[in-house]
This record gives sequence, C-alpha cells and structure tokens, in this order.
Amino acid sequence: MKKLMILIAAVMLTGLCLSAEDAKPAAAAKDAKKEAQVQTKCPITGKAIVDKKAFVDVKGKRIYMCCPNCAATIKADPDKYIKQLEDQGVVLEKAPEAKPEAKPEAK
Repeated sequence: MKKLMILIAAVMLTGLCLSAEDAKPAAAAKDAKKEAQVQTKCPITGKAIVDKKAFVDVKGKRIYMCCPNCAATIKADPDKYIKQLEDQGVVLEKAPEAKPEAKPEAK
C-alpha cells in the first residue's frame, strides 16, 4: 500500500511538472507577440494613427503621431514617450540616418 501511494504521488508530481513546462512556450509566445507590436496610437492624444506622414524622429527612433501638432510635445521630452511606447510593447521603427547636405559646387 505504501508503494502504491508513493507511485501515485510520483505520477501526480510528474503531471504537475509537465503542465508547468507546457505553459512556458505559451507565455514566451505571448511575450514575443507583445514585443512585436507596431505603433498604432499617438502617444500624446491616444488617437489612432491614420496618416504615416505625421512622425518625428528622436534619439534614432521614429514616433508616429495623430497630427503634426504633437511633434513639439514629443521633442520636449522624447525619453518619456519612447519609454511609454516601449513599456506598452511597441517596437519603434529605427529612424533613417540624416543625409549630409550637399555642398554647393565652387566655380
């Protein structure tokens, strides 16, 4: 009887361990999905981004806005809005590097 109880306890513990291991891939997939979110809302107003032409590039990252009026607020404290978006799981696009201005040709 004692051996039977030990066997039952071992089977139950094995089942619990397997259940915990099965949950890890699902949690990892959920985290990966969260990390891969694209920005869909303006960090200032919370409105949906309709026009991808309204953006500001700060600290090497591109932040989209609902309208150009939000640019000054983002530029005033870019770290705040970058952190806010990244904490929400948004992966910000990398801002393209600025091209050097062409020098006028000497005559």
